[in-house]
Amino acid sequence: MAFVRETPWHGLGNRLPEKQSLEVWLQAAGMDWQIESSDVLYQIGGGERFAVQANPEAKVLYRSDTKAPLSVVSPRYQIVQPREILEFYRDLVSVGGFELETAGVLKSGKKLWALARTGEEMLLAGGDRVKGYLLLATSCDGTLATVAQFTSVRVVCNNTLQLAVDGGTGAVKVPHSTTFNPESVKESLGIGHTAWNEFAGLAQELSQRKVNRLDVTKYVIEVLGNRNAPIADQPNAKALKTVIELFAGQGKGSGLQAANGTAWGLVNAVTEYVDHHRRAKSQDTRLDSAWFGQGAQIKEKAWMQALKLVA
Repeated sequence: MAFVRETPWHGLGNRLPEKQSLEVWLQAAGMDWQIESSDVLYQIGGGERFAVQANPEAKVLYRSDTKAPLSVVSPRYQIVQPREILEFYRDLVSVGGFELETAGVLKSGKKLWALARTGEEMLLAGGDRVKGYLLLATSCDGTLATVAQFTSVRVVCNNTLQLAVDGGTGAVKVPHSTTFNPESVKESLGIGHTAWNEFAGLAQELSQRKVNRLDVTKYVIEVLGNRNAPIADQPNAKALKTVIELFAGQGKGSGLQAANGTAWGLVNAVTEYVDHHRRAKSQDTRLDSAWFGQGAQIKEKAWMQALKLVA
């Protein structure tokens, strides 16, 4: 991974000076290689009397530099190269005012991503600053479509939250069964940032919605627990306790006016739990979960559950 300015919340990567070329980014982010494909072969028989056959229904994808395998896919699988992920941002950076901030690979190259600051930001009561970003990510193993996703980062704690607005996810997804067309994706996103404006308005509402103890208990059970079990018998009791403690004052920025005792504070207690406290084998797996896996699903659920408090 590579990044500019402050070390990202996950603590991973090589620091770069600002305004570097894409070639420098490719090398520093570990993305200066190609995804190659080859036939999948299988052996028939054994000993001296064996034959090797190709499977026409499968291809193996591998790294051009290390030759390490990435996955076995259908011949119809459309590859998105590491360079394409960074090239996506070239005109957005040069003309659109975006700034590439961090990029890298996960799971030894099976997932690729880059994150750029859009220039959008909001300031909630008490100095609670939130900045807008655009995440582009893809996978080599079929676990993730190529996704362009608006996301937010809360400055005081670096918590990340995808912009789920207007009943959608604020994202454009291109399945690997079709060709990735960067210009079409940018047009679909509508780089006018209407998603950000709607998100900012909802965040403002959440910051003004005070919650009581019953609200908090019901919220954490809906997001992380089992609504059919009593509070004393919750299967995820440790997680619930951690989120409640983060909300009640232990979380970063929990004392700011916008978050103190509000629905906005509840959302950020969950995002801090997922990004910083939830058990993970490594920071690599933590980031993968927080952006693309179960952690991302928890955070989306936290946001949607909070919106019910201001409906």
